[in-house]
Amino acid sequence: MDALTALLAGFAVALTPQNLLWALAGVTLGTLVGVLPGIGPALTVALLLPVTFSLEPTAAFIMFAGIYYGGMYGGSTTAILLNTPGESASVMSAVEGHLMARAGRGGAALATAAIGSFVAGTLGTGALTLCAPFMVDIALRFGPPEYFALSVLAFAAVSTVLGQSVLKGLTSLFLGLVLGMIGIDPLTGESRLTLGLPQLLDGVDVVIAAVGLFAVGEALHAASLVGNRSDELIPLKGSLWMTRDEWSRSWRPWLRGAAIGFPLGAMPAGGAEIPTFLSYGLERRLARDPGQFGKGAIEGIAGPEAANNAAAAGTLVPLLTLGLPTSATAAILLAAFQQYGLQPGPLLFTHEPQLVWGLIASLYIGNIMLLVLNLPLVGLWVRLLTIPRAYLYGGILVLSSVGAYSVNRSVFDVGLLYVIGGVGYAMRRYDVPLAPAIIGLILGPMSEQQFRRALAAAEGSPAIFFTRPIAAALLALAVVAVASSTLTPWYRKRFGPDGIGRQGPA
Repeated sequence: MDALTALLAGFAVALTPQNLLWALAGVTLGTLVGVLPGIGPALTVALLLPVTFSLEPTAAFIMFAGIYYGGMYGGSTTAILLNTPGESASVMSAVEGHLMARAGRGGAALATAAIGSFVAGTLGTGALTLCAPFMVDIALRFGPPEYFALSVLAFAAVSTVLGQSVLKGLTSLFLGLVLGMIGIDPLTGESRLTLGLPQLLDGVDVVIAAVGLFAVGEALHAASLVGNRSDELIPLKGSLWMTRDEWSRSWRPWLRGAAIGFPLGAMPAGGAEIPTFLSYGLERRLARDPGQFGKGAIEGIAGPEAANNAAAAGTLVPLLTLGLPTSATAAILLAAFQQYGLQPGPLLFTHEPQLVWGLIASLYIGNIMLLVLNLPLVGLWVRLLTIPRAYLYGGILVLSSVGAYSVNRSVFDVGLLYVIGGVGYAMRRYDVPLAPAIIGLILGPMSEQQFRRALAAAEGSPAIFFTRPIAAALLALAVVAVASSTLTPWYRKRFGPDGIGRQGPA
């Protein structure tokens, strides 16, 4: 009942004319960036961080949440019509969706994606409403040892799950931790890793790092691919609505996708990619006609798109209640909280209930807005795919430069932006995941601080991390995450994918 009362108060905040306009701006912009290939919600929120300093925090986060949800909606459009996912969580939608578009059923594919996103997004937001107070009660039991162990689990899970290589994930995490150490040591007052540059004594601004890694790095990477790829846009044909049979084949995958996406999205490094793969595999096994898969099965779009949006809601549970980002976009949102001097966690629900519950209420409103935007205006979003890439990424570089300069009115920050952007380009070039780096940068200083506090309370004894049950359990999970990711490839190589073993020559 307390959650319902708080949610009603949140609707009173979200339904003000000003916040409704920010929600509309967010979902519109989110859909736009989701449609455009290579530009996801993480990049867009990073770009907007420098220009939202003057906004009131509640309005800013309502807009950011709209961008997040809108990006999940819009990614299916380019995946279905262009076979190029707008963001990584839409990869599975491209598998069956593009085949449906080629068969003249692109409208039905887009419809099941939009409605499934609405259904799962609403169910996921409802689960967020119910789970958040419960998670807050658990988080109130956390002290420095538990928060340090939680950050270690986040580091281990994100580094080993995201990307194709554990080594590359750990390399990305190490880079982020090093960036987070730059500046003055808060305990000793000594400078660390500043290379003698006084501008780095305050550390690397998270906004500069986020915009450099995501926006500038993506623009440079896209420029390097010019002329190396050609995209064929499949025009919409026939009806933009689903038949009775397609409705009956879609509603169960919507519900199953929501049930898969939310809990996995709430896990460290669960993200939105893993639930979409699991949903696609489940729908293929449960399909009335499995032979349709690989030829344009609507279940292969409905389930993954539902899982995608439910996972987005799940990601907000650890972010708001524990201050733990489980995806790249969540990490950028955490940076946005820090920009306003706010720290997500259990105390945020006590000190800023208007912001938290206004944000959650805006997700319900944004889902309705997105359904209205995506179904009737699909033709408009398709036209955006004809924008020349050179203009698109050139505009991103201009906005990045202006935004970086506006943070501290410093030309040095602009130079640092492009240095970090060059690193971001190299990471994309060699398939090194970005999320561990940005999470290491944001959580690294916090984990160091909590580690020192825990040792001070235990008079220097590290046993405090193993004698407190929650901290010990979290550290054990971190060890399991690293061990499983390291041993699984070896096991498959040694015994084969079926686990029976490889036969040597007779």
